[in-house]
Amino acid sequence: MTNDLTENLFSLIKSLSASEKRQFSLYVGRIGVNSDSKFLNLYKVMLRQKKYNEAEILKGTKITKIQLSNVKSHLYKQLLISLRLNPAHQSIPVQIREQVDFAYILYHKGLYQQSLKLLDKVKTLAINYEEKNLTYEILELEKIIESQYITRSMSNRAEILIKETEDISNLNTIWGKLSNLSLELYSIFLKKGYCKSEKEADEIKAYFKEKLPEYHYQELGFRERLWLYKCHLWRSFLIQDFLGCYRYSMKWKDLFIEYNHLIPIHPVSYLKGSHYLLESLFYLNHTELFEQTLKQLENSLRDPKIPHNDNISALSFLYVYSNKLNLRFMKGEFSNADELIEKINEKVVKFRGRLDEHHIMVFYYKIACLYFGDGNNKKCIDFLKKIITNKSLEMRQDLMCFARILNLVAHYEAGMDYHLDSLVKSTYKFLIKMDDMHEVQIEMIKFLRKLPDVSPLDIKDEFRKLHSTLKKFEDHPYERRAFLYLDIISWLESNIENRPVKDIMMEKSQEYYR
Repeated sequence: MTNDLTENLFSLIKSLSASEKRQFSLYVGRIGVNSDSKFLNLYKVMLRQKKYNEAEILKGTKITKIQLSNVKSHLYKQLLISLRLNPAHQSIPVQIREQVDFAYILYHKGLYQQSLKLLDKVKTLAINYEEKNLTYEILELEKIIESQYITRSMSNRAEILIKETEDISNLNTIWGKLSNLSLELYSIFLKKGYCKSEKEADEIKAYFKEKLPEYHYQELGFRERLWLYKCHLWRSFLIQDFLGCYRYSMKWKDLFIEYNHLIPIHPVSYLKGSHYLLESLFYLNHTELFEQTLKQLENSLRDPKIPHNDNISALSFLYVYSNKLNLRFMKGEFSNADELIEKINEKVVKFRGRLDEHHIMVFYYKIACLYFGDGNNKKCIDFLKKIITNKSLEMRQDLMCFARILNLVAHYEAGMDYHLDSLVKSTYKFLIKMDDMHEVQIEMIKFLRKLPDVSPLDIKDEFRKLHSTLKKFEDHPYERRAFLYLDIISWLESNIENRPVKDIMMEKSQEYYR
């Protein structure tokens, strides 16, 4: 527990902006803290440290080892209070919460009319900004006051409060069920990726139908519709219905156009909607529309409506640069990517504490694919190793499986086939363990296993045979998922025609583009 507190406190101090540090100094001065205060001295020492050093703290302050834990806890609390007072963090939900707290204070002082007047005013604000959980809490406090004291309110006040509470309660129930379903579907996607068979797709459809709550669409507000679209989006992604993904990501985006005033309140959801729209366009291979949407996303990040904070900065990097890589794949532009990759690596280091391992590994896989397309197989292998050797990665089994398949192909292309047999065996075992053995993977493993023994005179015939075998899976509803990660067909064609794989991919992308 102490270690968690230390890590949390240190990371919080290091995350403070210049204005937040000034705010804390003003806050400490305002509460009349002695400059010799232990928590303030702890703050000053930790602010200077690049890495947490307890010995330096004990030496540079009057804090004893026994006192240190309590002083850290007090400092952490004071920092959070200071941040809450900072204008940059005074969002609408925080303002509503503050007004509700004031209403509670007035209620406990017996100033019931003042409390009800404040609650009525803040309830309008909460409803306008779709803060229905807070609206429910406001209604509950209004009912407490009305039921305990004679306030001489309007005669039908009880009926109005009961109706408002029932309506909000029903919407909160629908919202809760939708948010649960969305999270469950997202969790399945992170763990397993796309459905591998018709059986899995049918299971997802049945699960979705069973869990989706009953609702009347015209009664749903912004919040409920947003979660409804999220549920449909994840269902569509799982069963590889990319037209469905496009449809619901567009509904998501249009929802924010209709409720434009909620963009500053829900900037993360706003940006995610654009990101998933781009994902859909990527899989549908609509290059021109993808490029336009990516430019719109970059422009929207300069909109004053979008708050500029650490969370938004990290997500902006994730969405923009992930899709910059996707655009290169769509256009077949694999060369001259060093500057882009260098920027991504720098930002991964910068935002590592705010990005989960899953998203970092997806970056590494895309970079590996980019290097593979450019014919730089050794760099491709370097980035794949980051995924393969990551023991903490327990999500996206499909990503880990295809990283190993690409690793085999890259080793062969790089001429590093002296231990290809052992790599094939370890990959085969991994695929069986992950229950990810399907026709495309089986054919690839069989081909790579016998490749070292094939005569150079017969090598092209073997590539042609595999090409003919895999071509029939290109439009298969579930086997085609193999080609979402690695364009094996283009790689085979490059070996058959003795041409760089990037030339083959570029020609295909230009055909699609036309």
